[in-house]
Amino acid sequence: MRSNFTPWIYKAGGLGVVLTLAIWASGSLYGAARSERAVWQAKFARPVAVSYPADNPYSQAKAHLGRMLFYDPILSGSQKISCADCHDPARSWQDNRARGFGEKQMATRTPTLLNVATADKLGWIGQFRDLEAVAFTPISSPIIMNLPEQGLIERLSALTGYVNAFDAAFGKGPVTRRKIELALATFERSIVSNPAPFDRWIKGDEKAIDASAKRGFDLFVGKARCVACHTGWTFSDASFHDIGSAKDGDIGRAKLFPSSVGLKYAFKTPTLRDVAKRPPYMHDGSLVTLEEVIELYDRGGIERPSRDPDIVPLKLSADEKADLIAFLKTLSAPAQPAKSLSKPPALPR
Repeated sequence: MRSNFTPWIYKAGGLGVVLTLAIWASGSLYGAARSERAVWQAKFARPVAVSYPADNPYSQAKAHLGRMLFYDPILSGSQKISCADCHDPARSWQDNRARGFGEKQMATRTPTLLNVATADKLGWIGQFRDLEAVAFTPISSPIIMNLPEQGLIERLSALTGYVNAFDAAFGKGPVTRRKIELALATFERSIVSNPAPFDRWIKGDEKAIDASAKRGFDLFVGKARCVACHTGWTFSDASFHDIGSAKDGDIGRAKLFPSSVGLKYAFKTPTLRDVAKRPPYMHDGSLVTLEEVIELYDRGGIERPSRDPDIVPLKLSADEKADLIAFLKTLSAPAQPAKSLSKPPALPR
């Protein structure tokens, strides 16, 4: 079976110091000089396509195999849970639960897979070195999909349709863990957020977003300091920050670097693409609405040595908070007919 989606190749970089200085110097980017807006448009514009790593280049056969694996509950011990059950394309590739749920409830919420190709380290605390390294943690975890590696390999090897798909993607040979990782990662890199009103605005359509949202953008890159972490076209620096919300034993990236003061309570900056469609919020799903998120940042969270220097009380007015939320809503793409990669494929049986 042929896959009918087109690969995306990511080439655009993050926001950068020059843009940040231009924004803060002008005080309001929306009213900035034409030359400053050109810089802004270049930095926030959607890239042309997605790049695939040299050790896992794109192929249509590999992407098709990865898509079948992603939607197939055969990857779980019970044969009832697929990757798509938690990373649901109808919910912006996550599940809208406060905590992820497989065989049991998890400690953190399910992150979206939107634009996952752009991230260097994966997971709320960056525990995965790349996308290929992610797959077998949920598959083999007793609380998520609960299927040992060898059990999955035996299941797939027993199905002629899967054997043929692996041979088409990798050449003749046995089904292996590495091939499963490579195929799933190839498919997942194709998951890209759809164009939103914000994207039309930065291309020059002044009617794409309203005046409140434009004021909200000025706040986003200025007084509210959001752009310090939510940078580039995905609105994430893919880094880790203590924003003053986690507490007690929920120490974030310090689990990997226990001697680091700055990484205590630090979690990965999530993308803001489709953010209005993806409640609840924070790594633990502790905030239900965007209004609650803005209130957290406005008061500056818990003051402590690990808190990021850019997290300070903002003293935003009620109108400013409303403008910020109006802007955030422009980052969500309108509902569109399901594309091929969001439709479950025919599965080998």
